[in-house]
Amino acid sequence: MMHIGRVLLLLLPAALAGQQALPKQTPPQPKPPVYRGFTPGMTYRSFAERARRLAAGDALRCKTSANTAQLMECGAMIRDSTDGARFYRSGYIIEGKVAMVSFGDSGDARLLAGTREDLLRRFGPARSYPTKLEWKTGPRVAAFTWRGRGAARWFYINLRDDVLLQGTSPYAKRSKS
Repeated sequence: MMHIGRVLLLLLPAALAGQQALPKQTPPQPKPPVYRGFTPGMTYRSFAERARRLAAGDALRCKTSANTAQLMECGAMIRDSTDGARFYRSGYIIEGKVAMVSFGDSGDARLLAGTREDLLRRFGPARSYPTKLEWKTGPRVAAFTWRGRGAARWFYINLRDDVLLQGTSPYAKRSKS
């Protein structure tokens, strides 16, 4: 009996050394908001290809920053073939990734209400402000804002990745104090 105890004592360090801590499981990352095939975090190439396919007789125009080619703003009028909706779509690209994409449109109160309902169906319940709905999933945000005068309404759907947007800081001009 004593012999078995000694053997177990000899094997114990080897058994303990063989045990490893379970790897930490990272929680699943929330999916970025997607609207009409565009999403923050997509590559510039995917963004440009999608915009060209939806371009409503308009060329995709891009302007690089005066300070660096790593920052770019692109825009074009698009027409979604699934429902015929027309938007001016713009995107802000940082180091080849879309940090923010925005869709702008105008119309009457009926179009505004229909767009609002479509977004609520897509993204679920929203945080509500007087002229804004907002959906947050981690550092990614989808926002719907509007304003109007008389019967006219202007509205914007904005998808952004706040982590990617922070990537602009190395390129920002610093003031000399």
